[in-house]
Amino acid sequence: MTTGSTPATPVDRTPADPAPADTAPAAPASVDPASVLPAPFAAAPVHRTPVDPALAVPDGSHGPRTRRASGVLRLLAHRWPTWLALALVVATFGDGAPSRTFLAGLLAVMPLFYLGFGALRGELRRPRVLALQAAGLVAFAAAALAALAVDRAAGHYVLAAGWLAHAVWDFFHHRAGRVVPRAWSEWCCVVDLFGAAAIFLLA
Repeated sequence: MTTGSTPATPVDRTPADPAPADTAPAAPASVDPASVLPAPFAAAPVHRTPVDPALAVPDGSHGPRTRRASGVLRLLAHRWPTWLALALVVATFGDGAPSRTFLAGLLAVMPLFYLGFGALRGELRRPRVLALQAAGLVAFAAAALAALAVDRAAGHYVLAAGWLAHAVWDFFHHRAGRVVPRAWSEWCCVVDLFGAAAIFLLA
């Protein structure tokens, strides 16, 4: 009698799916910069000049000397009318006081610039401003004539007083910012102030 046996279970021999490949690109390998240079340059040593720590300025900051220097430069640039006025005073009075006629003529002409600027800027449309500028023209012209009517010594003192009065006139116009540009009133004020001092000292 033959003994029956249980048939064997067939074995699945289907090949397994390979693991999914990583599709991300591989990171490029780092390249030594020296390897791409010609041999003479790659082998040449790098010379680094040492920096004095006392002179070094940290990144993103400025030392106090740098800030102080930049502040002085800004002041010089902002006050350019003053420096031009001082240069004119030195050029005019550097070798002595000009004649009384010349100084009196300047005193009489100065208010005319205010009238011209006021007309161009539309400031003279207001009757009060026009009356004030006309009064200034008359007053300074009268001072100029008075300086020519007296003797030389007294005339220089009258001129010095007239120039000083016009410096005050310039100062108030500069503070108000009216009639003339601020640069002009600043320039004229410095010229009149130092010019009055020069006329008084050279009288």
